[in-house]
This record gives sequence, C-alpha cells and structure tokens, in this order.
Amino acid sequence: MTQVGLADLINRTSSSVSRWEGGDQSPELDAVEALSSALNVPVSFFMQPLRQHGNRPLFFRSMASTTLTVRRRTESRLRWAQNISLVLQEWLDFPSVDLPHLNVSDYRSIGDQDIERVAADCRAAWGLGQGPISDVLLAMENAGVVAVKEATGTVTMDGLSNWSDEDQRPYVLIAQDKDTCVRSRMDAAHELGHLVLHRHISSQELNSKSDFKEIERQAFLFASAFLMPSESFPSEVWSPSLNTFLALKERWRVSIAAMIMRCSKLDMIGDEYQQRLWKHYNSRGWRRDEPLDDVLVPEEPRLLNRSIRLVIDEGVVTHSDLLAQIALRGSDVESLCGLPRGFLSGEQAEVIKLPTLKKDLPIDGGGAAIVQFPKKH
Repeated sequence: MTQVGLADLINRTSSSVSRWEGGDQSPELDAVEALSSALNVPVSFFMQPLRQHGNRPLFFRSMASTTLTVRRRTESRLRWAQNISLVLQEWLDFPSVDLPHLNVSDYRSIGDQDIERVAADCRAAWGLGQGPISDVLLAMENAGVVAVKEATGTVTMDGLSNWSDEDQRPYVLIAQDKDTCVRSRMDAAHELGHLVLHRHISSQELNSKSDFKEIERQAFLFASAFLMPSESFPSEVWSPSLNTFLALKERWRVSIAAMIMRCSKLDMIGDEYQQRLWKHYNSRGWRRDEPLDDVLVPEEPRLLNRSIRLVIDEGVVTHSDLLAQIALRGSDVESLCGLPRGFLSGEQAEVIKLPTLKKDLPIDGGGAAIVQFPKKH
C-alpha cells in the first residue's frame, strides 16, 4: 500500500504518513486507532519494539517474475511468522538448529560436486538414509527450521527463506497457491538449499539477473540431489521412460519433470533422448497437470501449530493473552501457523465452575435403592 493510499484510507494526509514512517512525528491516538481498523491489526501492534532480524538475504523463488509489492508482502508475512516463533520460544525449547552449510561468502566458489556432497551430508546428519524422504517439512522442522505454508495471492511466488539474527534460526515460507505434494516438497527442498548453500551470501549478490539465475540453479540442484540421491535413485530407474517415471512418482514423490532433469544431470540420458522425452511429456498434457498430482497429499508444517496448541492446552497462556503477546489478529496467526479458522479468532466459550460437595459432608442414603448399570463386555 502506498503512503497516499493509506492516507486516503484513514482520512489523513500523505505527508503525515510520511512523517510517521520517518520517525519525525508520532501519530495521535485517534490516528493509531484508525490505522488499527484500516490495516486489521490490534493497536498494540504499533507499540511493539521492532525485532532485529538482520539484513541477511531473503531468497525468493521466481524473484524475476514476481512484483516488488508481492515480495514485500510475502516478506512481511515471514517476518510476522518469525515474531510469532520468538514469542513461543519464550516458553518452549524448539529443536536445535542442525543444518550443514558451506563456509563460503561467494556463490561463484560453489561447484556442483560441492552441492551434491553437502546434500548427502544433510541426509546423513538427519539420518534419512538413501531412500525417499517420507516427509520433507518434518525433517526440516526436526532440524530446527521453522516452516510456514500460506497462500500468497499469486502463482508467481513459490517460496521464501531467511536466517534471522534474533534467534540464529532458519525460516521458510512455502506458497500454497499451487499446492501439490511434489511441488511443495521441491519448493521446500529448494529453500533448504538456499539455507545450506547461501547462508553467508550477501544481499548485494542478488542484484543482477545473472547472479540470481545461478544462485537459483544451485538451490535447485541441491533440492534434486537431496530428494533423489545419486547413490540410490539411478538404480531404481530401470528404463528412463515416461512410464518408468510415472511408476516411481508415488514412491519418490517428486515430479516426472524433476526426474527427467535429474537423469540428465547424472548423464543417464543424452540431450537428444531428453528432448524426445519432453516432446512426449508435453503431448500428454503433463506440463499443466501430471498424473497423481490430485492424489498425493501435500505435506504440512507442524512446529508452530503444535507449539500454540501445547502452550494453550497446558495452561501456560490463554487464547487472548497469547494474541496480546503476539500483537496480531487471531486470523493472521491461524493462517501463518496452520491452525483451523476460528481457533484463535473465534469467540471463546466462558468456563463456568460447577458447585461441588464438601468433602466432610455426611451423606444419608435415605434407604434409596442403588440401581446397577450393566457393564460392557
């Protein structure tokens, strides 16, 4: 939203909004209340100290095709998720961060063999073996990654990842707009690639189109190597045909397109045969929808969802107190944490304590007969 658009929405001047954002002037109470209503955030949202997440790069999938507005909006949603996580970590111990990484500050020094090796190291560190990974998001969360899955409002956005300086923890947001199991897994593994390979890359290296293209290629290679290890996947491709890939899709839960590209990278097929595969792939209409896309169930993050349920169920905090700490509307917290609609935003029922008999009160049966209820066998 532009300053002019926001000013029109709250019946103020754009110069006032500019002074507020620049720190030259504080809004009056009625202006804060107008902002709260217009932007659908509680008044307390504006009173929270700003978290210092740092200026590490935010890696956007499909950055070249997404608008600046979409990127900023998605970045804000990820920052909100990071803030929610920090609140929850005041009460809970999240899994320790356990991500292997390359100690390089220049992506141009990363070779393809380095990527294959660190992908294998990641599997080994997490005890995933050489077979298909049963749940990519769960494996990432167990290694300390906080994952969010949410609709971004556009099909040009696939995902976003970032390391936060506040807790030195990696965060991932996976777009839910084109949610199929195989795409979601590849997007998650792709963001994991950025977290592992490009942890120490500076934001300046994302300025040029050629830099971004190579960094994205490296992350995709990591994702392919992580999901389809060179030590095991080729042995199951008894014949590199579309029918073979379709038969393997349910087991490995990667797309047929990704398997074609992986076989090409591992020199299992030549350029001419690969072109023939793509031709038949397109003729079957699989470019738009592949078989099993509507059958395989997409994975869902668990960490934030279960954390909120735990602190509420154990009586650590109430629904309302939790929202007060987070300083966001319940509907936003539900969306970011994968909670059912109304879990936090719905009206909570009042708990009424019923009267109980005093422990030392004598009870006179009065000769009443005791009726035995039949027992279940």
